[in-house]
Amino acid sequence: MMLSIVLACLWAIAANVLAMMPSRRNHWPLAYVLMATGAPLLVLMWVQNGPWGVLILTLAAASILRWPLRYALRRAGLAR
Repeated sequence: MMLSIVLACLWAIAANVLAMMPSRRNHWPLAYVLMATGAPLLVLMWVQNGPWGVLILTLAAASILRWPLRYALRRAGLAR
């Protein structure tokens, strides 16, 4: 199996484990860490698997990081 797919699966598992942890700070610091580690993973996925792999990983990341994505879209003026 390709390294990028293994790392993407580990990233998704880590994201779900972090989401289950109780937090007083509303998980924002954890979301920043996930975004910072997910961006290079997208590049690696593009290099090894092409655009379809990146599309699948982007959809998975958007479903996991839906609240930061909503706030970013609101700030950009693309959503209410």
